[in-house]
Amino acid sequence: MSDWPKARLHVVTGKGGTGKSTVAAALALALAGHGKNVLLCEVEGRQGIARMFDVDPLPFEERRLTSGLPDAGGRAGAVHALHIDPESALLEYLALYYKLGRAGRALDRFGIIEFATTIAPGVRDVLLTGKIYEAVDRNSRNKGATTYDAVVLDAPPTGRIVQFLNVSEQVAGLAKVGPIRSQADTMMGLFRSARTVVHLVTVLEEMPVQETGDGIAELMAADLPVGGVVTNLLRPQDLPAPALAAARSGTLDAEAVRADLEGAGLGTEDALVEDLLGLARDHADRRELEETQRTRVAGLGRPSYELPRLTGGVDLGALHDLARALREQGMA
Repeated sequence: MSDWPKARLHVVTGKGGTGKSTVAAALALALAGHGKNVLLCEVEGRQGIARMFDVDPLPFEERRLTSGLPDAGGRAGAVHALHIDPESALLEYLALYYKLGRAGRALDRFGIIEFATTIAPGVRDVLLTGKIYEAVDRNSRNKGATTYDAVVLDAPPTGRIVQFLNVSEQVAGLAKVGPIRSQADTMMGLFRSARTVVHLVTVLEEMPVQETGDGIAELMAADLPVGGVVTNLLRPQDLPAPALAAARSGTLDAEAVRADLEGAGLGTEDALVEDLLGLARDHADRRELEETQRTRVAGLGRPSYELPRLTGGVDLGALHDLARALREQGMA
């Protein structure tokens, strides 16, 4: 059973370098079971989805990427992808709500769209989030479009996520009334509802964990729904607790290490043994730091999930492995 049965929109954010895009892709694969359709969106212009799934750069058009993670009955849905840019989103907005059609494209040729989104950054976020809102709440204005059971957003980093989602506040100084203000208020109804959940990705280091805690506080202050915390890039735990304690204290048995090397047919010179003992000490120190940060993550009061570091890089097979881990832990 999923921890988030009511959620239709899963927003994934995190400090840069924590792997939030990888987690978003894995979550989309995990959610696409039971024959469900899932849309994976990105808004930062980096074409990260295309690189992870090894496909051509995505246009402003929903594309089927791959099958999702099969459920226990072997049923798999499909993961679609969408790369959202503000200019294309505005053209679609004009076509859907104002029936401008070719006139909207003419505005683009004159550079008016770029001008508008540059002088009013709040409008840019309204356009980006507006497309996401439309994908979650498909209606008669977009006939024939695929209906999705869930939408996963690879969102901006933690430091900007509240500003990005709080579009009503963004346009407050630009439009007191009118269609843009009305659309922003309507979107906020979705973003603050039980149908939306904002997940945060971190790693077991002091700064990312601190930023995750700050992000949770800011989301709650803005009345935005906080989801789970995904601890990503976990290192393998190669040594048991007694060996870790001995490594930290410098009391590992050097002769036992030398005997193991000899048994494996490797060199047993003093320099090699000392290097291995030093590596063990560094590993033990790192593990101690990670355990301290793991305790801090547990103290954030949110459901938590853990994903391992991918030694072979990110490809579709690795994403399926991560998706399976998220499903087993109840995130999807």
